[in-house]
Amino acid sequence: MSGTVSRTVAPGLLIAMPQLADPNFERAVVLMIEHGKRATLGLVINRPSEIPIAEVIDSLGMKWAGDPEAVVWSGGPCEPNSGWLLHGPAPVADASGVIRVSEDVMLSTSETQLRAVAADPPEAVRFLLGYAGWGELQLEAELAAGSWVVAEARTELVFGTPPEELWEAAIRSLGIEPASLVPAPGVH
Repeated sequence: MSGTVSRTVAPGLLIAMPQLADPNFERAVVLMIEHGKRATLGLVINRPSEIPIAEVIDSLGMKWAGDPEAVVWSGGPCEPNSGWLLHGPAPVADASGVIRVSEDVMLSTSETQLRAVAADPPEAVRFLLGYAGWGELQLEAELAAGSWVVAEARTELVFGTPPEELWEAAIRSLGIEPASLVPAPGVH
């Protein structure tokens, strides 16, 4: 991918502003994986579900060797049956099934890599169902309308912040006090 927009949006965090009317993204923090003319893909990283990850992994014929209390996360409204494994550094069993989002954040997409990570998960790991996607120029229009702001995808925000605190922490990472935000269109 080339162009300034790709470098600034992905990898990065999209943070929903109060004026974003879509209930799927109210106070959402989206880890952007890819942003280009034909494809824009991200994963909502602050929406845990109540579904145990072991239950989903077991249904795929694999065993979960990680935290038995770990749950599946909602990655977004698109294709809610698609699975994505977001994790910190881990051994790579299938290089073609791993996207390095940043130095310490990896996305595993292949069954081989999922099996390897499920058998020996790193400390930082999230299994997400679904993703956030945008059509051609849709995200640009939403950014221009002030519906989102972009922040750096720092590892401590992605994995080290409780989901209920992530939106405010991400806003503060930009030097903005969350209470000062009011729903209004704007230019950023």
